[in-house]
Amino acid sequence: MSETLRFAFMLIPCLVIAIVFHEVAHGWAALALGDPTAKERRRLTLNPIRHVDPVGTLLVPGALALFGGPVFGWAKPVPINFARLRWPRLGMMLVAAAGPATNVLLAALGAVALGLTAPATGTLALSGMGVPTFYDLDGSIHLLASGLMLFILINTLLALFNLLPIPPFDGSHIVEGMLPRTWAAQYAKLRNLGMLLFIALIAATWAFPDAGIISRVIGPPVDWAVRQFIALAALVAAA
Repeated sequence: MSETLRFAFMLIPCLVIAIVFHEVAHGWAALALGDPTAKERRRLTLNPIRHVDPVGTLLVPGALALFGGPVFGWAKPVPINFARLRWPRLGMMLVAAAGPATNVLLAALGAVALGLTAPATGTLALSGMGVPTFYDLDGSIHLLASGLMLFILINTLLALFNLLPIPPFDGSHIVEGMLPRTWAAQYAKLRNLGMLLFIALIAATWAFPDAGIISRVIGPPVDWAVRQFIALAALVAAA
């Protein structure tokens, strides 16, 4: 199996699980807080077909990964009507936080699984594509442990990337809910420019990969968080 095919074999299921659970978490949080819109539109399901955006879930993150950029993507947004929430401002923040929080939980579960399956005599290093990879003593790749490492990395990156206070990311809703109402009204106007900002961000990342436009912002916290999950995996392995 070539390195590119092996990487795709690990990347696609990791991305789909991370993004689908992220979106469903938004819907379930909204339902718990009084907004049944996602349930009414049959989006409270883990069936990826109802959530996957071919471009945002597969094409963009796959291309970014292959070209050495930060792996991020998106799914079809779960419909949320903030006006139907019991406490619209607080509810907006809680619904927005549910997605990244779910990715953190998935990364923690991945770390536990990694601690139970990673080879005790193996080594963790970067593959030729710059992906954290577990190698056995004979130099062969331990696919399961490597896939779990990638799963941890993707969920961590997705959680922290979505916390950026730029519309339409979850962080923008959290910031909006924390601002005084007059400021929040002005900040909310950025939503109309959100997609343009997002496209510009992707284009700049793609056009200037060496500039580290995104990695300089979220790279350090992602590295720190991944180290904590690896430490958790080590604790599980030693238990």
